[in-house]
Amino acid sequence: MEIIFDFFNYILTAILIGISGAWIFLIKSMIESSKLSPYLDKFENISKATPKVSVILPARNEEKFLGNCLESLLDQDYENYEIIVIDDSSEDSTGKIISDFAKKNSKVIHVPARAKPEGWMGKNWACMEGYRRASGDILLFTDADTQHSRNVISLAVAHLISLHLDALSVIPKMLTFDFWTNISLPMISTFLHTRFSALNVNNPSKKTAYFFGSFFIMKKNTYEDVGMHEGVKHEIIEDGALGRKVKEAGYKIRMVRGEHLINAVWARDKTTLWNALKRLMIPLYLQSEKIAIGSCFATLFLLFVPFPIFATSIFLPVETISAKILCISAALASFLIYVGAIIETKIMLRLRLIYALFAPLGGLIVISGFFTGLFQAKKASSISWRGRSYSMKDHIQNSIRV
Repeated sequence: MEIIFDFFNYILTAILIGISGAWIFLIKSMIESSKLSPYLDKFENISKATPKVSVILPARNEEKFLGNCLESLLDQDYENYEIIVIDDSSEDSTGKIISDFAKKNSKVIHVPARAKPEGWMGKNWACMEGYRRASGDILLFTDADTQHSRNVISLAVAHLISLHLDALSVIPKMLTFDFWTNISLPMISTFLHTRFSALNVNNPSKKTAYFFGSFFIMKKNTYEDVGMHEGVKHEIIEDGALGRKVKEAGYKIRMVRGEHLINAVWARDKTTLWNALKRLMIPLYLQSEKIAIGSCFATLFLLFVPFPIFATSIFLPVETISAKILCISAALASFLIYVGAIIETKIMLRLRLIYALFAPLGGLIVISGFFTGLFQAKKASSISWRGRSYSMKDHIQNSIRV
């Protein structure tokens, strides 16, 4: 019996050592990303051109956020631009807000979206409707719950032209409003800041590509050449899918940090948080069930498993070498998870440090959302977003790949 117990302990120890190694890699990647990622406002500006920019702003039921977003866009120091706001069949006062702004300022163009065709995601269709009204040579896509500093369009255009880019995306500061988002966002963004870091996106030898939906800007001819939003019409994470298409087509893209210039909301409450977590796993499941299931279990071990093992090894002590080694391994893995949570919470997301203390609970929320996404991926209404339910059957997703 003791031999079996020792064997089981050594198996768990080997797993925990692997988890510790993975976290050492993740922490190293986070530190490198924090130190080496470029900034939107730190570059050699050699551009004097001011091409017309069409800001494309889809909005569905955004009465709480849209006004502040539009005010920040109308306060830009860039002169040659228009703001195309698409009312995506809103059921609140979004349409009236757009209409009022359009009456007061000619830069604002109110576009009521036509009925969404079959096979389209709502936001993707709204972006396409906005593009049809765009008259600029450069397109800037943003979200209605985003706020922009006064010089952000000027910086983005100058950055795009000075560095001879085809597309540019800016990492915003993520705004959070509730406890559950504050403790879970650091755990999920650990992977976003490593797998989809600016360093990977900006490396032409790597296939990694991603756009932050809150702010990405590109040349109009680039957008048209990769098929526009029509080419990603069924994608849940359309910004990620569009970024992949741009890079795969050989265009030069860049991701930069702009947390001090742009604020964006990742999840507004626990319901949108839950849907956002499911939204991250469903595309992967629709590509490969085996990879998605494997990724869920890998996330379970990376974010949570070391904690219960460590707690058990403390409260149920067994005086054997294998048990002591297991306890030490679990303690190390748990410690490294906390280190990663602290770095992500304080340095990358700039949240209060106290939220890092809830890393086990935050990790459990993320894992639960991922597994729920797996179970619902092929149901009739696998995901809800902005008041709509979507079935993802027969829709292969290309936004996120492992």
